[in-house]
Amino acid sequence: MSQYLLLMLIAGLASIGMAFIPSLARKVRMSYSIVYVAIGALLYLIWPKILPSPLPQKDNALVVHLTELIVIISLMGTGIKIDRSFSFRKWSTPLRLILIAMVLSIVISALLGIFVLGMSVAAALLLAAVLAPTDPVLAADVQVGPPNERGKSEPRFALTSEAGLNDGLAFPFTWLAIVVASEGITTSSIWHWAWFYVVYKIAAGLIIGWLCGKLVGYLVFSISEKYRLLKPSDGFLAISLTLVTYATAESLHAYGFIAVFIAGLTLRHYEKTHDYHRQLHSFTDQMERMLLAVLLIFFGGALVGGILAPLTFKMAMVSLAFVVLVRPVTTYLSLLGNSTPLKEKLAISFFGIRGMGSIYYLAFAFGEVKFDQQEELWAIAAFTILISIVLHGMSATPVMGKLNSNRDK
Repeated sequence: MSQYLLLMLIAGLASIGMAFIPSLARKVRMSYSIVYVAIGALLYLIWPKILPSPLPQKDNALVVHLTELIVIISLMGTGIKIDRSFSFRKWSTPLRLILIAMVLSIVISALLGIFVLGMSVAAALLLAAVLAPTDPVLAADVQVGPPNERGKSEPRFALTSEAGLNDGLAFPFTWLAIVVASEGITTSSIWHWAWFYVVYKIAAGLIIGWLCGKLVGYLVFSISEKYRLLKPSDGFLAISLTLVTYATAESLHAYGFIAVFIAGLTLRHYEKTHDYHRQLHSFTDQMERMLLAVLLIFFGGALVGGILAPLTFKMAMVSLAFVVLVRPVTTYLSLLGNSTPLKEKLAISFFGIRGMGSIYYLAFAFGEVKFDQQEELWAIAAFTILISIVLHGMSATPVMGKLNSNRDK
């Protein structure tokens, strides 16, 4: 069998498994991500020379495009399933997580990179930017359910909206690392970064996402009601909106991640109670899980294929500290004064799941400029994701179930 056909077979079997494994994993109270990573590791232990190399360093461009695709599909699905309309008061929890917790996490992680791991400033900034965003792809177990589903708790809303927002808002810090690596720290480089990579690209992403969401909402819910022949019936329109929005935003040098999430959120609140939103969400969810199954198998293969070879004890401790200390502490501090009950604050603080977004940022940065300690950065990112998959994957279902049962009492 050729390698191409073998990959096709693995992708097909992985997709078939996605129809059954998630429900089976929930029964044993664990995340299906753990199962797929284990399958990938096992496959690459048995057939290491037959399967293609799973190491992201071997084809950086392919890693960028695959992780980019799954993240934007996930962001669209995330936006579509958020029922809560935006206001600064209603969204105070996720805004605190983005503007306070994430920034604090970046500062602390960068300092750990410089003073504990001995990294250059650029490499430490990249490490911080890579670890900062929570992942919309691997966080299904702690996020809200489909549109108009009842029982959407504050922790689930906070973690869902945080994952939707911070995958785009961490991008300026990735670009800061790229700017420092290529130009150094100068007044002109920092000024250019501030106005272009922070102000312009974020603002443009917000505006483009809102316009695309409004336009598609008008076509789907207003025009189709007037002209019945144009009534949409398939959920793939969500993927179409994802691709159009992302391509438009990136062509205009805006942040496509932000634009896609805002487009999904805007579309969601156009005729909010319409049943078609469930079809849109269902299609994005299926596409996301199909891609995720394959990527998790490759991630499992990378773990046994050598990506962790440069990992030292210090690096492992920094990864562990980030997951169990930096994220929880900075998040809890950001929620001080918030009216959310203590147990829910602790849950929000703990479930800072890392995943495909981190891989994307790292591969993207390496495609832009040469960084010091690239192999070490891959090892730290992979180990952090592994810790998150195992720790959060084993605890998400029981913890969130316990919170739901407490709310129902």
